[in-house]
Amino acid sequence: MNRRNSLAFRLIAAAAAVSIVLLLAAGVLLSSLFTAAVERSLDARLQAVMDGLLASVELDGNRPKMDKALADTRFEIPLNGWYWQIRPIGGAKDRQLASASLLDERLPIDQFNVPDRADGARMAGYMRDRSGNNLRAIEQRFSLFGSKELYSFLVTGNFDELEAEVSAFNNALIAVLGLLGAGVVAAIFFQVRFGLRPLSGLQAELTQIREGKQDRISGDYPVEIQTVTDELNLLLESNTEIIERARTQVGNLAHALKTPLSVLTNEAGLHGGPLARKVTEQAGIMRDQVSMYLDRARRAARAHTIGSVCDPNDVVKALVRTLERIHIEQGIKVDASYDAQVRFRGERQDLEEMVGNLLDNAFKWNAGRISATVRPARAPIDNRISWLEIIVADNGSGLPDGGAEIAMQRGKRLDETKPGSGLGLNIVFETASMYGGKLSLGRSELGGLEAVLTLPAVGSAG
Repeated sequence: MNRRNSLAFRLIAAAAAVSIVLLLAAGVLLSSLFTAAVERSLDARLQAVMDGLLASVELDGNRPKMDKALADTRFEIPLNGWYWQIRPIGGAKDRQLASASLLDERLPIDQFNVPDRADGARMAGYMRDRSGNNLRAIEQRFSLFGSKELYSFLVTGNFDELEAEVSAFNNALIAVLGLLGAGVVAAIFFQVRFGLRPLSGLQAELTQIREGKQDRISGDYPVEIQTVTDELNLLLESNTEIIERARTQVGNLAHALKTPLSVLTNEAGLHGGPLARKVTEQAGIMRDQVSMYLDRARRAARAHTIGSVCDPNDVVKALVRTLERIHIEQGIKVDASYDAQVRFRGERQDLEEMVGNLLDNAFKWNAGRISATVRPARAPIDNRISWLEIIVADNGSGLPDGGAEIAMQRGKRLDETKPGSGLGLNIVFETASMYGGKLSLGRSELGGLEAVLTLPAVGSAG
């Protein structure tokens, strides 16, 4: 069975795929929101430093100077990523002012040179210092009191320090969402299995019906399935009624035709002459044809009956015993092997007729040895269901080349020296076909004919 083509697999796979996609999207969104929140928090801290600079810086002649140092000592540690600098736009380097942490390094502000930028507008971005630190920077431009010249105020913070927090958050987020995803998939698996459990019960009941262990669906199922089970029960009842009605009509037809044919035959017998002989001949042909089609109709009706099961081992054993007694004076040796687990899904009467014809042929044409085997089919006709094989072989002369096809035709006989009507193998072939099975004829290991009868068995395909 292809599990990937099951309804449960489709539901679980689809729901799991959607859940995983949604969890991944949620993870990406939460990570980006946290990163943005960290940036906003850092920008707020840098803006507080910017405001402190604006309150502490004044012009000393044409050079900016600090009235008091900032309280944040991080701006005193050299090259740690926490910097501030003040420089005139396009002015000389000797008129710049910077934090002690920058030493003699100065940060470029070219990335903030945007056309039509309003005075006092704040800009933010990222840059790197010569130590390789990833910096978060904010920049604003103001005119200091007593001068019309624009000065660039730049404050940076070490974003690498905050990336550790972002990484820790992302790791925790992955772990939590991973556990949540596993829980969701497990819940989906349980939900689907629990929701589809009634279908397994329905399948088991249908198997019981097919194997003849019950004749209707009797389980209590959810509303959505109960309507289906009710319809299936009605279908089973209808099928049984149709089969019984067909059997009754076949019997009535046989009875209705039997009397007129007997009258014609009797009347022809009372009157001699060519006409009487022709009537007797044609009446006999009609009787044979009627018998043939009535037998075929009865076999077809039985073959399509749901729930009929029998043991092929008992059928073969009983027929072998009977034929051994009939042919006891010939001393025929019959080698038989059976499989106790095999069951035929069909009518016992049909199986007796098929196997009886095969064994009867073997007892007629053997040279002292016959074998009969019942086993699971080694070459199934359809892998969706189980099959069994009944093999009858003898050590007789077998069939000539091309004789198998002729032997299974109705009324055809390859040897007229033995009694028979030429109908046996044709009956076996037609009855097996009505059950979806087949009859194969070939050369046996004993040297004679081997007949392999393949029929449906009880159980599901393995």
